[in-house]
Amino acid sequence: MTKNIDPGNMFGAIWDFPENLSDALKMAEQIELTCNYENIENIVIAGMGGSAIGGDMVSILEKNNLEIPFVVSRGYGLPNWANDHTLVVCSSYSGNTEETLCTLDDAIEKNAKICGITTGGKLAERLDELDKDVILIPSGLQPRAALAFSFVPMIILLEKAGVLYSSLRQWLNGSVAQLQDSRVLYGNENESNPTYALAQKIKNRIPIIYSDSSTMGIAAVRLKGQICENGKMLAYHNELPEFNHNEIVGWENNPELLESLFVLWLTDSSDNPRVKHRQSITKSILDEVGVDQVVLEMAEKSFEERFLHMIHFGDWLSFWCAILHETDPSPVEKITSLKYQLSKKQ
Repeated sequence: MTKNIDPGNMFGAIWDFPENLSDALKMAEQIELTCNYENIENIVIAGMGGSAIGGDMVSILEKNNLEIPFVVSRGYGLPNWANDHTLVVCSSYSGNTEETLCTLDDAIEKNAKICGITTGGKLAERLDELDKDVILIPSGLQPRAALAFSFVPMIILLEKAGVLYSSLRQWLNGSVAQLQDSRVLYGNENESNPTYALAQKIKNRIPIIYSDSSTMGIAAVRLKGQICENGKMLAYHNELPEFNHNEIVGWENNPELLESLFVLWLTDSSDNPRVKHRQSITKSILDEVGVDQVVLEMAEKSFEERFLHMIHFGDWLSFWCAILHETDPSPVEKITSLKYQLSKKQ
């Protein structure tokens, strides 16, 4: 049944994530930079969608190693403060992302130091013309399924540019082995698989994903996007403690709508102690509302391994949501239609 619904083999793309991590590191170790990256005072990752998530991944996985400001910019330009001491990494899987190409123009105008990560397209062509470093990654995947090739080469690129001293090699192999073990369970189309069982619970609901902004916040962003793109379902996320200063009050009126919601808590043993307390109180408040809630937490020793496990769990969850809806998880027809309409008016 799954093969008939999944002709684009999103199953295989998710299954291959551990090997993609290993392959991405091997590829990245071969990176040779030719440009000057001295006197960098801040870093901007310019990207959208799956490519931007790669920058987000770097920000959380290397949070203890980044010593200068690091910003992921999703839009048509750079922050106003960007200048000739800014390193701009233009990340676009296709190489044709409209917003990223516009940001490249802005980076040139601001005389920033520029490099790129892409499979080709206009981005590779323009960076070649400018004699800038271009990291070419494997093509043929959905951008959201190329996550390993988005963030691993970015880490090594920043390391070779002299702006990051990464701990990636210390934990990646352990994470790969753990993910290879987990996928054997997560790939089963039955109730013994926790990702399939949870998909059964949320498939006809709107998932609301909450997390600590300092730990699993990026995993929540990723899960929301995966449920939308793979499952073709609406999903939303927010972070604590900010959620406790506004959105929590929204769980009051329109009770008939609240019945359609399902809360997923992405928690971690390293969550801020005060946030843990906030989570406990908030869950009790939502229990009074009557909303269904599930807590997801991984058990590996290192944060990095727990984080990647949460990402992998969420990818499988989104896949099974698609299968249970008998929807091909690969196409993103509304994005394709939007891009076509945009292309008619430049």
